[in-house]
Amino acid sequence: MLRPRVKPEVMSPVGGFPQLKAAVEAGADAVFFGVNPASGEGRADGAGFHARAKVGFDAEALPEIMRGLHARGVQGFVTFNVLVFDRELRDAERQLMALAEAGVDALIVQDHGVARLARQICPDLPIHGSTQMSITSAEGAEHARRFGASRVVLGRELSLKDIERIASQTDIELETFVHGALCVSYSGQCFSSEAWGGRSANRGQCAQACRLPYDLLVDGEERDLGDARYLLSPGDLYALHQVPELVRIGVNCLKIEGRYKDAEFVALTTASYRQAVDEAWAGLPLSITPQQERDLEQVYSRGLAPHFMAGTNHQTVVRGRAPRHRGVPVGTVRGVTERGVLAELSEPLKPGDGLVFDPANWRTPEGREEGGFLYGLWQNGQQTEDVRVGGVYELRFGRGAVDGSRVRVGDPVWRTHDPSLNARVKPLIEAGDPVYTRPISAYFVGHVGQPPQLILTDEAGHSFAATLSEPLSPARNRALDESSLREQLGKLGGTGYHLSGLSVDLRGEGFLPVSALNGLRREAVEGLTALRSQAPVRRIESVLNVSAAASSPVVTEPRLHILVRTPEQLDAALAENPDSITLDYLELYGLKPSVERVKAAGIAVRVASPRILKPTEQNLQKFLLSLDAGILVRSGGLLEGLQGSDAELTGDFSLNAANVLTARALLELGLQRLTPTHDLNAQQITELAGLVGAGRLEVIAYGHLPVFHTEHCVFCRFLSDGTDYTNCGHPCETHRIALRDERGRTHPVMADVGCRNTVFEGRPQIAAAHLKDWLGAGLRDLRLEFVHETPEGVREVIRAHRAFLKGEINAATLESRLSGLSDGGTTEGSLFIPHDFGMLDALPIV
Repeated sequence: MLRPRVKPEVMSPVGGFPQLKAAVEAGADAVFFGVNPASGEGRADGAGFHARAKVGFDAEALPEIMRGLHARGVQGFVTFNVLVFDRELRDAERQLMALAEAGVDALIVQDHGVARLARQICPDLPIHGSTQMSITSAEGAEHARRFGASRVVLGRELSLKDIERIASQTDIELETFVHGALCVSYSGQCFSSEAWGGRSANRGQCAQACRLPYDLLVDGEERDLGDARYLLSPGDLYALHQVPELVRIGVNCLKIEGRYKDAEFVALTTASYRQAVDEAWAGLPLSITPQQERDLEQVYSRGLAPHFMAGTNHQTVVRGRAPRHRGVPVGTVRGVTERGVLAELSEPLKPGDGLVFDPANWRTPEGREEGGFLYGLWQNGQQTEDVRVGGVYELRFGRGAVDGSRVRVGDPVWRTHDPSLNARVKPLIEAGDPVYTRPISAYFVGHVGQPPQLILTDEAGHSFAATLSEPLSPARNRALDESSLREQLGKLGGTGYHLSGLSVDLRGEGFLPVSALNGLRREAVEGLTALRSQAPVRRIESVLNVSAAASSPVVTEPRLHILVRTPEQLDAALAENPDSITLDYLELYGLKPSVERVKAAGIAVRVASPRILKPTEQNLQKFLLSLDAGILVRSGGLLEGLQGSDAELTGDFSLNAANVLTARALLELGLQRLTPTHDLNAQQITELAGLVGAGRLEVIAYGHLPVFHTEHCVFCRFLSDGTDYTNCGHPCETHRIALRDERGRTHPVMADVGCRNTVFEGRPQIAAAHLKDWLGAGLRDLRLEFVHETPEGVREVIRAHRAFLKGEINAATLESRLSGLSDGGTTEGSLFIPHDFGMLDALPIV
């Protein structure tokens, strides 16, 4: 598919007004930000419907913000990138209408049902599919288009080759991240905050569990990680040198991550990517200087690299020494003195620099790192300002700032703060007049005896004509000419514009005073700016109208669906004769004989798909269909690809159905049943059953929350010297690994067919306390999922649930039996119902 060649937008993150100013003056084409609604109109916790709960603008300020952005030729995209619950849909609709009315240029949306709702509310408002839609293929992009998206934000785990393949297969607009923090999990597929913090990353409340230290257990034994205890904390994305390729591929927008970052970060990153895009578009080589690159590293960095965009290398994505800002490496400790620290420098230093000594070589991460602001440098007993790379200097700090006993020879030294950086970025963040200007063309009409006219046109096609009231008089001396007009009309300082072109229509030898020409220019500029600032005229209407679920055939007996991950677990499941068995195997070659075994036993069989499918993995769809089994669909892209197939499809939790709109829309795509997202508590699942029909849901009554789902492979990183599956030796096939957290709990790690890792919560999440209510609501399809359970454990879990369903034991006994089967006990996890949940207004039903 031939994509039109376009110059990519540079899009910057904005968390407040200082960042907004920095982005505009540094040359951003677009900014993205969250909006916090007026009191009583947002989510139950008062937050807005966006994924950075602590930053954003108040709704009241939005119209003026949009006018200011449009006046400067910048688009404003609002993030609406959270899953929305049923009880919030009315408030979500009100906010969507307000955003459309305020003139925002697009909404960045995660929730499929909300994307469709927004499109229905205002068909003229573009919808961009958030990276939290987990889009990694052309099919995934088309799936988002089905729900109203005109642009999709691709997963950060894609390589340039992946992006190019997607670009060749779809004409939907593509946006990709080029700079900033990386999540270790695929966005939209992380449930660590839900499992361990009682909050949800899909709701803008990420607890950053990936930035914590973990122990690694290999086959039950602790593995010495050396200095890499933060084994799930990736470095930061830095794709400045990949910009020319992204321009060639035809990506529509390059996105900088960082709505929590300060104005200095926004200014420096925006200016650098602005320069890179302009040069690449002009066919010029990248001219970013070493100092500019150091500034990008200095302003915020956990270690900058292109990471997945340049191809997979599991040895470099996660270095693991530290989870926080490091800045620029400046030296190595060579000794400790009574008054300071001896360091061999790799970068010049100066008083006022903020330094930290990195102790990861020799001690565990707990406790503070030593560091402080540099007071001065000494050499041979004398203070010196002659600092040279390669020299050894005594670094001195304020009294008591650094405890020398906690600094050792060999510790790396990092500069975390450079006071001179502020001077370099100050022109962008403290500018009085516009720094970055947009091009306008001028057309001047000057006919002697007629009023002169000036027409200004911007790059978006807006035009404004200003006309003087008096006619152009004949010239006595020097007449108007193109050169003098260019000089006067080009005086656009303080306006946000620069003159890119001038055409004139002069008839006769005319004269116009400079003051009159300047007045004409000012009137045209003011008129054009006012025209650009106007909010678009849009048709906006309330459309939310949820009817009760249609009646469905009543299934009287509950059904148990068992998901197993090993042949040994399959043996146990077959012996218990459940209603269905789902196979979720690492290796594809083991699937077909296992499918035949289940069929031979007279039991319905399904195979589980991966959650992620990249462009080179689409043949997996054909393989799954060839098995002649039901498919547990975990990917929106796969669901799109399976349209028109005869396979029996069940949608899994990873499709992120959090409300009736999304659930109904997904079910309409050929799913027999659907499992709600793990973001819902038990009561929300019950209420959803009433809205979509209890027979259309399959709920997980026992399982381990998949807390992280990562492209990064822990097996490859720590059990091999390889970079990816081609040279790692496949340690995932011969070893079992688990992570142990700071509370001493262990969490198993498993690889899937695409070598992606899932870290599971070690304790099973059980629904024992809620089964009575679920059954009372008509829910009959219950799934039991197994990860690292033994065959005997599988049998006991199935038998315990059977006993409960037959009325032989009560919920408390079921809970007790299940807890006794797990070394770490069990958890209610995401099913927990907050005590104040019932105070929220229910969704009105027609």
